[in-house]
Amino acid sequence: MARVCEVTGKRVMFGNRVSHANNRTRRKFGVNLHMQRFFVPELKKWVSLKVSAAGIKKINKCGISSVLKSL
Repeated sequence: MARVCEVTGKRVMFGNRVSHANNRTRRKFGVNLHMQRFFVPELKKWVSLKVSAAGIKKINKCGISSVLKSL
């Protein structure tokens, strides 16, 4: 599976590593992803999602039910 947040859609970004001599080489900025289980009361079951830290904050703020409906 790709390293993509299932809630926010965040994925790997690319940029440059810049040395003291101003040489530039390509690098990756990874996403802060976690496999997390959430209990959905409407379904009465656990759901596993691969979410970023920002996705976990959104779920804590809005609730898992409203986030799953918006997917």
